[in-house]
Amino acid sequence: MKRRAVGFPEAEVFETRKAEYNSPTMFAGFVGAGQVGPLAVGQIVKEMRMQEVGYMRSGHLPPSTVFQSGRLRHPFRFYATDDGSACAIICEVTLRADGLYTIVSAILDWAESKGAGEFVILDGVASDSHDGMAYCAAEEDLCRVMADKDIEMIPKGFITGVPGGILNECLMRKIRGIALLAKADSSRADPAAARTIIDAINRFYETGMGTDDLRREEERIEEFREVSAKYAEHRQEYSGMYM
Repeated sequence: MKRRAVGFPEAEVFETRKAEYNSPTMFAGFVGAGQVGPLAVGQIVKEMRMQEVGYMRSGHLPPSTVFQSGRLRHPFRFYATDDGSACAIICEVTLRADGLYTIVSAILDWAESKGAGEFVILDGVASDSHDGMAYCAAEEDLCRVMADKDIEMIPKGFITGVPGGILNECLMRKIRGIALLAKADSSRADPAAARTIIDAINRFYETGMGTDDLRREEERIEEFREVSAKYAEHRQEYSGMYM
């Protein structure tokens, strides 16, 4: 008996778990400077005890998967809280330029079908160093409210890729688009910048999420950098003995 070949869809959110939704706020993080988006969203998922509810299926996604403690995970996942008040979207692979509009439309169609009124992009801005500040891009009145929470407005700039596409699409739909950004080291994961984003969310949404995991990861990376620097210095001195 022959089986009919089943191709990948252009883009669809494949739901794996039924959930109730209550005009949820959507938080999303994609691969970018310092991996700030995935780090911050991962912390939100943990702190809010979200459950995985689906993943993105698309022929435009690279053929890759993610491991955590030996367990396979889809690299483009959707989560929701038990009360349906918040959702999270995390993508841990770099997306190709072709197909981005299709993927963005599928994300916003799904968010709209759940009654989402707000979409919050979490991302890093490539920089030499993190300054401990959170920045925002949103509607003017909302930027003023955020300024009262020590979240500064970015006067001008570009947000590209899927984050930029989502924010553009939000302008065309009845969903308020917000970007929360932090300067981040573009050469490595930057949990300090992700922690700054979580702190900003706590101030603005009064969520009270913890950041101890990110702080420990920050300390671990700093220790590794110090050891690496000492090792490099030792090798330089050692090699100099024979010059």
